[in-house]
Amino acid sequence: MTGLQAKTETSLLSKKKEAELTTRREQLCGFQYKLLLCLLWSPTWVQAEGGQHKSCCSLQMPSPGETHQGRHEVQSWTRATKQSLCLMWQKVKIQLMLSMSFLVTVFWYCRRLYGFLAQLLKRWSDYLQRKLIKNRSVLAEVDLLGYSAREWKGETKQAKHMREAYNELFWNCHIKYLRQVKKDNYCVLRAVLFQILSQGIPFPSWMRERDILKLPEKLLYSQGCNWIQQYSFGPERYTGPNAFGKLRKCMETLKTNWIEISGTKDHEERGNLCNTLFSDESKEHRLYEAIKFIMLYEVVEAYEQIKNREEPIPHLFSRLLARDTSSDPLSFMMNHLNSIGDSGCLDQVEIFLLGYLLEVKIRVYRLHRFNTEEFQVNYPDEYRREWNEISLLTEDDRYYHIPVIRT
Repeated sequence: MTGLQAKTETSLLSKKKEAELTTRREQLCGFQYKLLLCLLWSPTWVQAEGGQHKSCCSLQMPSPGETHQGRHEVQSWTRATKQSLCLMWQKVKIQLMLSMSFLVTVFWYCRRLYGFLAQLLKRWSDYLQRKLIKNRSVLAEVDLLGYSAREWKGETKQAKHMREAYNELFWNCHIKYLRQVKKDNYCVLRAVLFQILSQGIPFPSWMRERDILKLPEKLLYSQGCNWIQQYSFGPERYTGPNAFGKLRKCMETLKTNWIEISGTKDHEERGNLCNTLFSDESKEHRLYEAIKFIMLYEVVEAYEQIKNREEPIPHLFSRLLARDTSSDPLSFMMNHLNSIGDSGCLDQVEIFLLGYLLEVKIRVYRLHRFNTEEFQVNYPDEYRREWNEISLLTEDDRYYHIPVIRT
């Protein structure tokens, strides 16, 4: 019994010591936690009960009786910290969700706005481009063989003939591109004048010697051609007494634009000026009416020389005045010039006259005459070596396009 009691007492003492050690550890942990909280959250000095101040670092180790209170405080601080963190996270989470929702909404609206503006800009650009192309009477260059394949499809005899003619131009005449010209009754005048201006060809020598602005006045008063009041401006027929004033405006338009464009040395800038000019229908028509009137003036001059048996005149005037419909200047104006731009276009003999008065050699490729001697024709056939050369292309001797030669 004595040995058993001794063992029992020994075990009780060891358990008691372990319990005391555990209690002390818990008190120490509680003290350390309180010290840490004091350092983090409390002021450096706390006021004691007696009104004196002491440092947080001077806290005493808890006594064994304060163990339960320290444990409770630890749990309270832990719970309070968790609750604070949870509340803080809830607030931050709500703010983050609101911010993300706002950013997503803004991004969506910006994307829709960008898409709408891009579509609007594209439509506006297409509209302007269509309007510009629609107004331009001379279009940009296109591939010659591509144009031939689009315009002459099928296996008919005429389609094959035209494709062969275009192949001949491409491979043997070094014509690689084509500029389409608006198909109306000013077509040949437009094709000729566009090339003269775009190449920077200067005023003809005889126009530089005379003031072309005075030609209407000279024809009306000096030569007594009162019948020019019956002159028609394309679709605008018989303007009566206003014809003289309108003719003068047409001559001013021709002279001003010809001098301005031919004086521009930069090729690209000159091309832009031509594109602008040939997009203005009213100004463009005044150019053609001025050329028509100069043709009439030249016929009047030649007719007077024939009547007075003065110096010899070019053969083309004899051919022109030999027609029953243009035996004199008045019939030439009434039966031919007045219809140009309205219901008719230039005949071949009038193209001879056009080349002569503008002092250019006009080479015409007549595709419907392919494999004949009339495939290539020069207007006029009597020309001077110093004259500039321009080219035209026609499929029917009515409408003309501008071939672009690349060597």
